[in-house]
Amino acid sequence: MHVNKRSSRSTTRSGLPRNDIPTKDTLSKTEHPVQGHELPGKPPYTRGIHSGMYKDRLWTMRQYAGFSTAKETNERFKLLLDSGQTGLSVAFDLPTQLGLDSDDEDSLGEVGKVGVPIDSLEDMEELFSDIDLGKVSTSMTINAPATTLLALYVATADNQGVPRNLLRGTVQNDILKEYIARGLYIYPPKESIRLTTDLFEWCNQNVPKWNTISVSGYHIREAGSTAVEEVALTLANGIFYAEEAVKSGLKIDDFAPRMSFFFGCHNDFFEEISKFRAARELWYELVNERFNPQNPKSSQLRFHTQTAGVTLTAQQPMNNAVRVSYQALSAVLGGTQSLHTNSYDEAIGLPTDESVKIALRTQQIIASETGVADVVDPLAGSYHVEEMTASIKENARMLINEIEIKGGVLDCLKLGFQQKMIHESAWKEIKDIEENSLLVVGVNCNIEEGDGLQLGMKIDSENEKRQKSKLGQFKQKRDQEIVSESLEKLRDTCNGDENIMPQLIEALKLGATVGEVNGIMREVFGTWVSPSGV
Repeated sequence: MHVNKRSSRSTTRSGLPRNDIPTKDTLSKTEHPVQGHELPGKPPYTRGIHSGMYKDRLWTMRQYAGFSTAKETNERFKLLLDSGQTGLSVAFDLPTQLGLDSDDEDSLGEVGKVGVPIDSLEDMEELFSDIDLGKVSTSMTINAPATTLLALYVATADNQGVPRNLLRGTVQNDILKEYIARGLYIYPPKESIRLTTDLFEWCNQNVPKWNTISVSGYHIREAGSTAVEEVALTLANGIFYAEEAVKSGLKIDDFAPRMSFFFGCHNDFFEEISKFRAARELWYELVNERFNPQNPKSSQLRFHTQTAGVTLTAQQPMNNAVRVSYQALSAVLGGTQSLHTNSYDEAIGLPTDESVKIALRTQQIIASETGVADVVDPLAGSYHVEEMTASIKENARMLINEIEIKGGVLDCLKLGFQQKMIHESAWKEIKDIEENSLLVVGVNCNIEEGDGLQLGMKIDSENEKRQKSKLGQFKQKRDQEIVSESLEKLRDTCNGDENIMPQLIEALKLGATVGEVNGIMREVFGTWVSPSGV
């Protein structure tokens, strides 16, 4: 497997020195010194959370993959790892994201369509077959049933013989953004937050290298928010989770160093770079103002970036490769810790092997050929970037304050406040495109004949039948009496106040399915409908 370390180049191809860390000598020679911020790796981390950034270690190239079957997704993972990817990122299908088994009547037509179906421990073991979980870092984009999927991952590692303290990765576990922007939630807010903090607590004691939440602005942005709204709503959610964890008995330093964030990266090049810088600075200030951490890592905003799916066009799809390249460059110049680059054909269907490889090569070209990774925060000192960073931070803080005046994140989402804000911003962008005040190449300008849809990757419709058959065979092989007993123990745990993770892991190891354990939680916790904000 490719190791994501490097030796940075101290000079350009012409032999000119690359000076990025200011000294008295360099500052005296420049007309525009860095404006009022500490060095890289120093609070408030505007210029990056590490002093050497990519000069010491590149960002993790973590391509998101999951489709059709666990076996096919495993093959895609191995292709990406062999091509130089340095971390795995799992996309689950809709039934899995809603805690449903593939044979549930509500899963009909959705099995394996937008991600990989995971019904049981057998599926999870097949997904990571011949991949050493002690050596790879894995991100799982899962929220409502995050505890369930992490339990399956831990059980898989146990069966591989991998010590739990070696497991590295991230589980998204961000239910607030599901209520606000994405809609894939199951339980009411109170019960969902219990699951979130149970996962925090359990990982702190058992899987210390695991990132217990990835507070996601990506889906908020994809739903239509502006960059400022993305920062504000995401950090407000992050503060809420921290407050809830502290209320549950944890200390800020018990979990905050393992919190991470997830942002989108759109087309406005300098605004996106400034957004990342502003988010780092604002998170540092908010955490220190409210929690007084002793561990410096508790107030360092670490984040993954994905290029913007919503900006991809079905018209002239090869143009998307250019869009993705500039978005990825923005993320790198903004100091991301890991990056997913979208494939050019994703507006048409699931990406092909060829388009996936081009997306990964895009990151590798940025890392190896452009020279941007050889300088820490190369845009520091730019009047435009510094001013925009300050403006985004100020406006995001004002919006966070407004949410708190209205009662806080939870009260606001119950009223549809955040949802309404996102809808209004999305509608404005649609109108701007329709009125040609926002140009999109191939859509409302530079249009050519024959720009219609092209065929992308096809999913075999028989895979759903095969998955259901596989699940049926799995259920027939297990000891149903033992499974039933484990599910009743899970019910007792849900009705009490013990941490849910140990019993979840036990039930899934004994043969319970994703749908069955979440079915118990539905019965105990109930369900809920979030207001649309419309």
